[in-house]
Amino acid sequence: MMIFENIKLALSGLLANKMRALLTMLGIIIGIGSVIAIMTVSTSLTNSITDTFADMGANNITVGLKQKSEEQEVRSNGMKFGKANRQFDISEGDRLSDEMITSLQEKFSEIKDISYEETVGSGTVKSGANSANINVSGINTGYYEANDMTLLAGRNISEADVKGNKSVIVVSDKVVEYAFDGDSSAALNQKINVDVNGVYYTFYIVGIYEYEDNGVFSSDSDEEITTSAYIPITTGKEKFHTDKGYEQVTVVTSAQVENVADLATEIEDFFNNDFYKTNEKYEVSTTTMSTMTDSMNEMIQTVSIAIAFIAGISLLVGGIGVMNIMLVSITERTREIGTRKALGAKNSSIRLQFITESVILCLVGGIFGIMLGFGLGATAASVMGYGAAVPIAAILIAVAFSMIIGVFFGYYPANKAAKLNPIEALRYE
Repeated sequence: MMIFENIKLALSGLLANKMRALLTMLGIIIGIGSVIAIMTVSTSLTNSITDTFADMGANNITVGLKQKSEEQEVRSNGMKFGKANRQFDISEGDRLSDEMITSLQEKFSEIKDISYEETVGSGTVKSGANSANINVSGINTGYYEANDMTLLAGRNISEADVKGNKSVIVVSDKVVEYAFDGDSSAALNQKINVDVNGVYYTFYIVGIYEYEDNGVFSSDSDEEITTSAYIPITTGKEKFHTDKGYEQVTVVTSAQVENVADLATEIEDFFNNDFYKTNEKYEVSTTTMSTMTDSMNEMIQTVSIAIAFIAGISLLVGGIGVMNIMLVSITERTREIGTRKALGAKNSSIRLQFITESVILCLVGGIFGIMLGFGLGATAASVMGYGAAVPIAAILIAVAFSMIIGVFFGYYPANKAAKLNPIEALRYE
């Protein structure tokens, strides 16, 4: 009951001296507000990066060949030297074969699909007098699981296209714009000739996807821009006479996989122990987007915490201000304290009263600081193009920290009030 009475007294004291209370809380408001604003921007940026990498396939595992390295080699004379960097040509026998991929899928139930993509050449789409530049890649249906692509018209490469080595192609809307005057209906099912290194290949357009600029600077004009075009992987190998197997594939994991990095390590060990143990030139290496995401988020969090810590120094200034105003308050209420003690109030009651007032002062300042900080953080995140995210943990910590500051900086004045001599206090003018 005593606590509720002390809270009422503290709130009535704040209302009675609004300007003094506001000036006292200013340091707390600025300190908490700065920390919350920084953490809001940090959380918003982290969420944006995570979403971006998720769209790029954060749970995908890239599996590719890597040249083996040895620390030493033995020469014919028996002497050992550090092995020089040597480049080996990747032979057909070194590449990841269909049999290996099948074994991988049978071994790991966590694998949802396998994405194949192999660039077969750059060329030009010819349609009458019009043309457009393209990079031709052979893909399978798993490519669409691993990559985010927006289809505007027609369809994607199908399993029937892959199995039947069909001469079909999916092009970008840029190709339609420059080679077909932007008429998608005229482009669909149209037979086109693709000039790759002076050799013409015939394909039928079955799909049109939306081209997205990757942000990389290019000196080419819009008319000369080169976009990707996709054909069945089997058609690419047949028409362009590329080697069997793959230098790199992308493993699409199921949503149930909790740790993609661990699965990547298991896949790497599977290939190297079962298929590449005797290969003297190459081994399999894996990389994941999640590792990059975690590293980037960790870096952002570290920088944000460092900046927030610097901004939090103003909380120390605010705490000193609270201590100062509490000492002034005790001086003004000396006779009141003397009266209460003369009537039998215990030292602990006096101490609790002033600590409660200090905590309420800091808590109210903390609430205003949270409101200010989130407002500033949300505005800054919006200006930078990120969705504002409320850092719940930071808010809870800020509230708790406000109360700790109130207890810490309020204890000395409260203890001083509790130890006042009631006779001297009553005689104070």
